[in-house]
Amino acid sequence: MVAGSQWVDKMVIRALLALVIPIALILILPYWLLFNFPVFPLGVIAQALGVLLFIGGLTLAGWCMLLFFNIGHGTIMPWDPTRKLVAVGPYEYARNPMISGVIAMVVGQALFFGSVAIGILALAFLLINHVYFIYSEEPGLEKRFGESYREYKKRVPRWIPRLTKKGRP
Repeated sequence: MVAGSQWVDKMVIRALLALVIPIALILILPYWLLFNFPVFPLGVIAQALGVLLFIGGLTLAGWCMLLFFNIGHGTIMPWDPTRKLVAVGPYEYARNPMISGVIAMVVGQALFFGSVAIGILALAFLLINHVYFIYSEEPGLEKRFGESYREYKKRVPRWIPRLTKKGRP
């Protein structure tokens, strides 16, 4: 029974470590930006849109993290990558829905608080990830998963989701 308990403890630690960087990006950095740069309140409609984007992004990113953990048997962190290719759920429509979810959360915060600085953070996060995916992540996934990833890459767009599962094997 102790071995099972140690396994659960290890899984909890893996899950918590996988949240360190997202928490910094979604909570700590925007909080710091709010108190160090001016805000320009945009009104109740922008705030409502910001809340909807944040909740939608949180839901999408959380779903993706669960898929990585349950199907991929890994996490979002480079030191604990997935062991199986995850190509179900939102990954059937776009290759990077988790990043899209995080961007939606950060843009939602920018709208809610009227913060240009948080908006710039969202744009910087997108650009950094775009370069990272092209030059590091995708070549690494091709090495790890071979032909199955190359086929997946042909069928599913990187960022802009396809509205159907057309072309799915």
